[in-house]
Amino acid sequence: MRIAGLQKLTLLDFPGRTAATVFLPGCNFRCPFCHNAELVVGGDTSDDVSVDEFFAFLDKRHGLLDGVCITGGEPLLQPDLADFCARIKQKGFAVKLDTNGSFPDRLREMVEAELVDYVAMDIKNARERYGETTGVTGIDLASVQDSIDFLRGGHLPYEFRTTVVRELHAPSDLVALARWIEGAAAWYLQSFVDADSVLTGPGMLHAYEPAELEALLPKLHQYVPRAQLRGV
Repeated sequence: MRIAGLQKLTLLDFPGRTAATVFLPGCNFRCPFCHNAELVVGGDTSDDVSVDEFFAFLDKRHGLLDGVCITGGEPLLQPDLADFCARIKQKGFAVKLDTNGSFPDRLREMVEAELVDYVAMDIKNARERYGETTGVTGIDLASVQDSIDFLRGGHLPYEFRTTVVRELHAPSDLVALARWIEGAAAWYLQSFVDADSVLTGPGMLHAYEPAELEALLPKLHQYVPRAQLRGV
């Protein structure tokens, strides 16, 4: 399995835990606002870390870290992911998995095998704008729906999260999205931040002002009382 990057410490990404983050390459989506363009296309290998290097790093972090975040790209594309997570768990670390929800069967297998302790699923937009927002025509929303239903109906801690982009998310879209995931345990809205690494290129997309997002929260709370802003 290829590890395209390693962040040695995060205090924010895994609720309640100090964690490291591994970045896995490849994705089946092409979200125009994605910050990880190199991960999506899987080209740059300059930051690659071998699996052996990663586990040598973990062995030195007992007592300092208690979790590992696995993100991408889309981690569930990796055929060796289950073995990778099992090895992390065997070493006594908890696992957080980031996913776009398009592989519900693989997600279910990972959770039911107790290889994952927390899931963060990206909910891109209201149904009507999902293809536009993911950069994929003819997207199969049934798979996304299956993942939503699985997480909402289970007992594993999870969160939904949405990166909000002015060109892609009208306030009415966010309200429709809130209706779709009504009753979710947690939903975080993250404001888009422009950068050179954005897939569609810098200067093409724009963020809402923090006050605008704050003003939207009461409408969203009608459907998802635990909706909140993150990093805004």
